Amino acid sequence: MNKKETKTLGTENKKNSPRIQKKKTILRLSKIKYEEKVIQIKRVTKVVKGGKKLTFRAIVIVGDNKRKVGVGIGRADDVNMAISKAILYGKKNLINVPLTLKFSVPHVVKAGYGACKIMLRPASQGTGVIAGGSVRTVLELAGIRNILAKQFGSSNILNNAKATILALTLLNEKVELGKYQSIRKQLFYDKIMKRYQNVKN
Repeated sequence: MNKKETKTLGTENKKNSPRIQKKKTILRLSKIKYEEKVIQIKRVTKVVKGGKKLTFRAIVIVGDNKRKVGVGIGRADDVNMAISKAILYGKKNLINVPLTLKFSVPHVVKAGYGACKIMLRPASQGTGVIAGGSVRTVLELAGIRNILAKQFGSSNILNNAKATILALTLLNEKVELGKYQSIRKQLFYDKIMKRYQNVKN
């Protein structure tokens, strides 16, 4: 067989053989649906050699109303682009919040970011979210329904949101676990006592 004949056979086999297509892997952060709230859109000007460059900065809070929340910042020449960047950044920096059975915080916590200071206190059922500004938005998207919050110092939107996130990360889940276990033990002993009294009677 000549070299030309072998080449033609090879090309025919390639044409007849079915092509194996490689599936493109799509990177997805999560299938969980998150709620996004834009708390601030600001125009930022930067002095450059040619003059002034105008960009937009968006601050977005992302949460699933079930223990997960995050703050995202996005900068771009267009508002929509800045918001989409902030949402992506917020989803990448999500934190888990330990909640009680009454959808509150396990214990009192204090935190600060820059000139902003914040204090979170647990509240009884039916109290609601007593907070203002960006702090309220962060707590609501975290799934907290009963809480008392107080801001100290600066009223900066971004710093207050970051201080709230920092305070939520400092929460100790073991405190609530101990309370839950003690309640379960109490119920168990109450049942035993009731049975013992019924047998005695």
